[in-house]
Formats: sequence, C-alpha cells, structure tokens
Amino acid sequence: MRYYSIQHLTRFDYAHPVCESAMEVRMQPRGDGNQRCLTFSLSVSPRCRVFSYRDHLANQVHHFDIPGDHRQLVIVAHSLVEQQPLGPIPNRLTPAAWQELDVLLAQGDFWEMLLPSTFAEPTEALRTLAAEWKITRRDDPLSMLHEISRNVFNNFEYLPRSTKVDSPIDVALGARRGVCQDFAHIMIALARMVGIPCRYVSGYLCHGDEPEIGSDERNAPSATHAWVEAFLPRLGWVGFDPTNDLVANDRHIRTALGRDYADVPPTHGVYRGKTESELSVAVHVESSETTPPFDETMPVPEDWSMVVERAHEPLPLASPLLQIQQMQQQQQ
Repeated sequence: MRYYSIQHLTRFDYAHPVCESAMEVRMQPRGDGNQRCLTFSLSVSPRCRVFSYRDHLANQVHHFDIPGDHRQLVIVAHSLVEQQPLGPIPNRLTPAAWQELDVLLAQGDFWEMLLPSTFAEPTEALRTLAAEWKITRRDDPLSMLHEISRNVFNNFEYLPRSTKVDSPIDVALGARRGVCQDFAHIMIALARMVGIPCRYVSGYLCHGDEPEIGSDERNAPSATHAWVEAFLPRLGWVGFDPTNDLVANDRHIRTALGRDYADVPPTHGVYRGKTESELSVAVHVESSETTPPFDETMPVPEDWSMVVERAHEPLPLASPLLQIQQMQQQQQ
C-alpha cells in the first residue's frame, strides 16, 4: 500500500485584464480499481464558487465562472491518493484470446474505444507505420500490445515541447519524436486498428529510482502523464505506458479516462477579452508508505509562494459604470 500527496498548480497570465473566465477542470484522481482518492480540494484565485459533476466515464469534473476583471487565474489542486499493488500481468495469452475478445466485444459496449477519435485516427502515416511494424492479428492480443509499447519506446524520441497539445498524430509520426500524449495516441490508434478497445488515461507518474522507468524520464520530476488502457479477455482493462515501455503500476495515478486527450484535458475553458494568455503548470508529488494525517497541510514549494500571492493582488478600481455591470453579472 502506498500513499501519494499531490499538488497541481495551473496559472494563466493575461497581457491585459479579461472580463470573464469559464473553466472546466479534471484534476481529481479517480476512485476505482486499485486506487482510492482519500481527500481532494480545489482552490481558485480570484475566488469563485466551484461546482462539480461526474461525466459518463465517471471522471470528476469541476467547473466555475469568474465574471469580474482579472489579469491572472490560478488553480491549485490538492489530492491524497491510496494505491494498492497491482497483480502481475503475463507476457502473453493463448492464441484463442482473439476469439475470446471478439465474443466479449459483441456482448459489451466498447464502440467508443474502438472507433477513431480526434487525436487517435488511422492516418496514412499511421497505416505506413502499422505495415512497418507488421501490426496485424497474430500471436495474441496481449503480446501484440507489449510489442507496440516496445516499438514506440525504441523508435520514438521523448522530447519535451516538440509537439503541442493540439498537434495531430502525424506531427509525432513524421518527426519520430514527441511526448507522452503523442505516444499514447499512437498506441491507441494502432491497437484499435486490430480491434482491441483502447482508451486514453490522464494522470500523474511518481518518478523514483526504479530501474524500469525509461531513461528519458527517469530523472524527471513528478509530472502530469498520459498512458493507455486496453481491454483484454480474462484481464479486463490493463494499463500500458509506451513512454517508458512498462505496464502501468501503482505509481501511475489516474485522474481521467477518455477516447483521447480531447476528452480529458486537465483544464479547458474560455475567457472574454482580446489579449494574449500564457499558461504555466507545476506538479509536486510526495510518496509515503504510511497514511499522512488528514489535517496535515502539504508544504507549498518555494517557487509557488509568490505566484499565489500575486494572484490575490487587487486590480485597479474599475469605473462606476463597469462596477455596476459587474454587479449585474454576478446577480444573474
């Protein structure tokens, strides 16, 4: 049993004041399988009322609206998560697993995770890669997934900021480099091509000194991460991390599931105003083998303190007419 204390800071800086922000946030860890979210809190500055709901995949979604003028929006999420060890996953199943999978698919509702989606689509570049790697129904589904994960790890360079969050799959395929989000989309699209239901997982990876973490990320700080889950006969949903070529374990902390990144971005929103915005993100994860006290406040990293303080600085007083308009907006 392991416990993870997580702080996730998101900051939007605007060159000029914006008069309204509407935002959805997916940062609360899920409570399912081997994972349980013990506590969660979300702080927003400027202060506002935060609402929440569960979507059709049981992701917890928080949303809020800030009607007044502001030059900065800061969101700080605090989580305490309990993780139980996962059982071992074999290297392969029997060849009959393909037929068993087809029977399960005919009986269940898996179509969302089998069809192409926004960032996981079978482009011509992906079909070329599938032919190069001989991605067809052979051997068994599990060994095929292990092979795809290993091929992505060995043939693609992990390079931060080499792609954008809205980059199509062909950008990483053409350059043979990308980030965890790109590698997850490539593996999802390849798995769906051979009829394996596959979904995108957004969350956190707590890095350590374990040798199975790939060299590209072994020394990286704890951060947001993306991997995939594939549905297999006798095993159910199994997580694969192609960025590090390993089966997801109890250091992979799940926050949201979807068809691809377009379904589960950590923040998604709009603002009213004509100005440029700059996004900054920082994540801090602490691991322990004993339960931290529930009333224990997780220390704020030194480089965060001024950020949070600046978020509370008041804007210059608005004109009387603008004040009346803001009061009317808040009353609606």
